[in-house]
Amino acid sequence: MPPIPGSGLAKGLAVTLRTMTKRTVTAQYPDVQPELPPRTRGVIGLFEENCTVCMLCARECPDWCIYIDSHKETTPPAAPGGRERSRNVLDRFAIDFALCMYCGICIEVCPFDALFWSPEFEYAETDIHELTHERDKLREWMWTVPEPPALDPGAEEPKEIAAARKTADKLQVQEEREAQEAREARDAQGPAEDRSDRAAGQEGQE
Repeated sequence: MPPIPGSGLAKGLAVTLRTMTKRTVTAQYPDVQPELPPRTRGVIGLFEENCTVCMLCARECPDWCIYIDSHKETTPPAAPGGRERSRNVLDRFAIDFALCMYCGICIEVCPFDALFWSPEFEYAETDIHELTHERDKLREWMWTVPEPPALDPGAEEPKEIAAARKTADKLQVQEEREAQEAREARDAQGPAEDRSDRAAGQEGQE
């Protein structure tokens, strides 16, 4: 059956009319900020206090876009007669986001939870060389990292929390035992003092 003349035009006008009656989905950025998913990969934040300069993130990065510099410092012994210890001190931690492909390997391999995904994405620069951000900027992004999702009610308690709670319970039991022993010592000392006072009073009367 040959097509009806003008049917293509009618179909096109029907699509246009359906689209005109629908609500617009245009995002008015930057006046209206987008609602990002909780696991958005924006930039990488650095929690510097947890970094031990183990270099795992730099070694595992497939783009070699992480630059780390450090030096060793000697710390005095914690107790008399102990030995001095050396530790790595972080001097520089930078990420070149012009090379980064946002694979997240550096965050996954970090054994000390020093790197986190931040949903921040407004860090465009006019010069590509300025996309290498130092640790001060990475530290600022750390405060935009969202809270971790809550655990499933039936999930097993993390080992770190269980170990910390066990240690706290032991300390509490020890403190209660020491307090009980101190109370018993005071109670035992009280009657002895009373007896000595009564004996001294009797001697005075004689």
